[in-house]
Amino acid sequence: MAYQYVREPLRAEEADHLSHACQTPQEKLIIWTLLDTGLRVSELCSLTPQNILWQQKSIRIAGKGGPYGKQSKKRVVPMSRRVQALLEPYFSIHDKWFVGPRQVQKIVKHVANRAKLTQTVTPHVLRHTFATLALQKGISLAAVQKALGHDRLTTTAIYLNLTDEHVVEEFDRKW
Repeated sequence: MAYQYVREPLRAEEADHLSHACQTPQEKLIIWTLLDTGLRVSELCSLTPQNILWQQKSIRIAGKGGPYGKQSKKRVVPMSRRVQALLEPYFSIHDKWFVGPRQVQKIVKHVANRAKLTQTVTPHVLRHTFATLALQKGISLAAVQKALGHDRLTTTAIYLNLTDEHVVEEFDRKW
């Protein structure tokens, strides 16, 4: 198996600092949506009003996968209240996402610098943060796998960045 680069997710406090460092509605749209959905940057930038399932509080994604990466894999990603509150007014006036993947990367980096985070923060680190925080909150590995659009559980298991404190805390709660 090829070496898998392990990205260090943000801790919950760092994710909060990043969220609070957003100064514009556009920054909030990008940062909060990435943190709360685990979307890939390409999936975020291809969002349209047709992707939003308002009544189901979810987003339908045509994600990575299929022969030659033809985005043939479909999945539904839950949408948090705060993301719905941002997407609803945005997509009531716009038909497509406002920036491309490279600009999203620059905005994420800029907001992370403003939040004074020491580690390098990219959209994929926010995807990793979403997965890790979801697992730490008790969401099942299978549910996180489905939300991220992974075929194999071993791919999702990469996100199992549990600290010693998390392990002890979980055993205290459940044992």
